[in-house]
This record gives sequence, structure tokens and C-alpha cells, in this order.
Amino acid sequence: MSDTMYDWFAATVRRHPGQPALLVGDVTFTYRELAALVDRLAADLGPLPAGARVGLLAARSPLAYAGYLAILRAGGTVVPLNPIFPRDRNATIATRAGLWTVLVDTTMSASLAPVRAPLVHAAPSGHVTGRQGRPASADDGPGSADDATAYILFTSGSTGVPKGLPIRHDNVRPYVEHHVARYNVGPGSRLSQTFDLTFDPSVFDMFVTWTGGGALVVPRREELADPAAFVNRHGVTHWFSVPSVVSLARRMRRLPAGCMPDLRWGLFAGEQLTCDQAAAWHRAAPDAVIENLYGPTELTVTCTVHRQPADPADWPRTRNGTVPIGRCLPHLEYVVLDEQGHPAREGELCVRGPQRFAGYLDPANNAGRFLSWSPGRTAMTHPGSDPPSERLWYRTGDRVVDDDGELTHLGRLDSQVQVHGYRVELGEIEAVLRRHPEVEDAAVFFDGVDLRALYVGGTLPAEHLARWVATRLPGYMVPARIASVELFPRNDNGKLDRRKLEALAC
Repeated sequence: MSDTMYDWFAATVRRHPGQPALLVGDVTFTYRELAALVDRLAADLGPLPAGARVGLLAARSPLAYAGYLAILRAGGTVVPLNPIFPRDRNATIATRAGLWTVLVDTTMSASLAPVRAPLVHAAPSGHVTGRQGRPASADDGPGSADDATAYILFTSGSTGVPKGLPIRHDNVRPYVEHHVARYNVGPGSRLSQTFDLTFDPSVFDMFVTWTGGGALVVPRREELADPAAFVNRHGVTHWFSVPSVVSLARRMRRLPAGCMPDLRWGLFAGEQLTCDQAAAWHRAAPDAVIENLYGPTELTVTCTVHRQPADPADWPRTRNGTVPIGRCLPHLEYVVLDEQGHPAREGELCVRGPQRFAGYLDPANNAGRFLSWSPGRTAMTHPGSDPPSERLWYRTGDRVVDDDGELTHLGRLDSQVQVHGYRVELGEIEAVLRRHPEVEDAAVFFDGVDLRALYVGGTLPAEHLARWVATRLPGYMVPARIASVELFPRNDNGKLDRRKLEALAC
């Protein structure tokens, strides 16, 4: 495979110029047509210093996808911004990234507070309409990013300041190669694009599709609540989304049995996939292969995968009611370590290999996130903020159980709590609540004294659900307070927003 993510797209343009590459709104672009739009946008961006960081404020439009490719085509580093983010958050990301310029959809300009970088304005169709501030020029000096960086994403930081994660082309290459082959992506394949560009599974959507020669099919945001209608309308072969889309569609009664007879693949990532969600998807798409993918952004999109057997009778059962996250990708290494830094069946998942990023944009964020370990030795956390060596393991902060290489995600390290001296796994209580026929989803929290639970479903007396839990779990695992909510709040990426939920539970 060639060197950059743009090169992978360009190679497909040469192989399949007349095949559909992008379906967005009522417009379809062939690979040849999309490449022509990319070339025009790259020229309009002007000469860029190698690796210059370019912001992209666009969503679900030809500009969003052609703009992403154009930045790479011009030798820049993509820094996605999001029109649904608060204006100040986009401005903070722009400042922390040290943007050289920003490519802005003119209909979304209000989503960006004033920034120091010059703006290039373009219509959603991809036609550049003007510039604001000084034009970017290669004569102005070197860019601020190194030329091996493909994109930079920002995740929430514990201090409230977004953390920048630079991902290199060579981090993405083995990931894309593996998944193009795994999912047999080629001309005729139609892959959904459900994730915002600020959420890294969007990289799977775009570059697994374009490297294999398939077509990227983009739903409008409101279409995500009715995945079956979208899949059937556009002949989607590969669906990929967060699992909560399944819960939303079920709640709105838009996922009846057999409603997606031609879907080949149902892929899920971004949060725990429950067995109930997987079962609902299987009923709706009985011939689709269901896979659960897991991975933090630091390990380039996803690093493990589990395939559900074709017969639900053969599906594994886990103690927290979630689908396993499966096995590590073959080009990566993993180890599960206990609190003392020794290999264990249950503990923190640590991973290294070519997908592991090279460290945070702010080196101060590196401290404590990497460790050294080799067989026969105790793991040692890398204390410094220096760029970590390639041999160090990334600490995911996720607790897993390892059954002969098959991993199940138990939650974050802090999701196991001590209640009256007993060690309690919150996910186990959530799984019991979800098994109640009137409960669609559940979340459990610990306030330092008592367990509290929220659920989505029919309105039930709290005492009834408490008795349900008490007949299945020890008394110390029965929540002291149980309340219903209409819907669980989601964050900007569509994942469960546990902070907002925890506030509701108080």
C-alpha cells in the first residue's frame, strides 16, 4: 500500500474511476468525479507547508468528504471540527492544534468563534466562495505538524481541556488493510457513514470504503433513528454505528423482525454492545454477520473484534450481559495486567503495535499512560512526558477478562467499586436490570455511599425492580434508588454520556 491515506484513495480512482464513491443527499459522485472535486479544493487551499494542520468545519456534505481528502492531497494534517460542538470548544481545539488555516462550510460559520487562523469559506457542494484573513502560503514558514501525521482528534481531558491525539498514516495503514480484506470491501459494497468526523470510526467508514473501492453512503442525522429505512433505501451492505442506535430504533418501533433482509454486515463500536441489542439487530437482519469492535482512539479506531456465531443459540454469555470484544487484531500485541503489574486473567488491557499512536499533542498528557513490561517481569509505568518508545504498551484504562484470547470488556477501571467492603462490578447490576422484560436499558452509579440506578422502559415501582435485583444478586448489590428516564443522554459522538446520567441519578 502507498504511503498516505490520500494515496490509497488515488489508487482506487485509477482502478475504478467510474464506480460510485460517495452518496450524500441526492448526489452521487463517481471516483473520478470525487477526485476532480478534491483536486479543485486542494488547489483552493493554496500551497501548504508539509504537514500543516488544517481545520475542517463541515458535516455530511460533499465538502466534508472532499475537504478531508483535499487536505491530505495538499500534504496537510486534518483537524476535524464539529458544527454541533459549542463555538468555544471548536475555537479551543483550533488554538491547541495550532491550525494553519480552516476550511469552513459557509452554512456552519456560526459554529466557530473567532480564531487566529485564516478561513477558507466553501459551499456545502465544495465550491470555495472566499477567504478571510491572510492567505496561507508555503513561503510563510514550516507548518506546525510533522509530515507523517494524517489527522489529529481531540478527546475529553480529565482537566476539562481537550487532549489532542495525532495519528500517523502508518498507524492507519495496517488497520485499513486488515479490514478491507476482513469485510471483503470492493466495487458493489455500500458502507454507511454514521459517525461524525470528530469521532475516529469515521476513518474506518471513509478509508476502508475508498481503499477497497466501495461507495460511502451518508445518512442525514435524522435518518440514524431509522437505520432499516436507510439501509433498504440505499442498498447498504455494511452498517457501522454505535450500539445505542439499535436501542433508539427499537424504542421508536423501527426495527421489526426481518426488516433488513439484504444487509451483509452489522458492525458496532464506541460503547459496550449488549446481548439484547445484538439480538434485536439479528432479528431485524437475520442474514447479516454481527461483529463487535473495540478500541480507544490512541490505538487507531479499533484494536479487537468479536464475531457473533450465526446461530444465536451459540452466542457466548457474559456476566455483564455484553457481547465480548473478541480477539486482538493479528498485527497487535496485548497483555492483561492486575493492580500489581502482573499478567492476569482479569485486569487492565494494555496494547502495543503499529496502530499505537506516538504520544499526545501535549507531551504532559503522556505521563502515566504507557508502561514497560516483558514476560517474567513486573510492569513499570512510564513516568515521563517524553514521546514513548515503540516498545511501550498503551494503558487503555479498560478492565477486561481474558478467556484464552477472547476478551470481554467489563468497564473502566473505576467502574468497579467497593460497597460496604464488597467489590462490586456496576455492569453486572446493569445486566440484571436489562433482563427485566420492561427495561430497555440501564445504568448504575455509586455515589460513595449507595448504589443508584436509572433505566429506560416502562414505568415500574422502584420496589418492584429492587426485588427483581435482590432475587438475582446479593443484597449489597441492590441499588438504594432506582428511577426511570425517557431517554439516556448522549454525547456529541452518540455515546452514552455517563456524566449527565450520573447527575440525573443524584
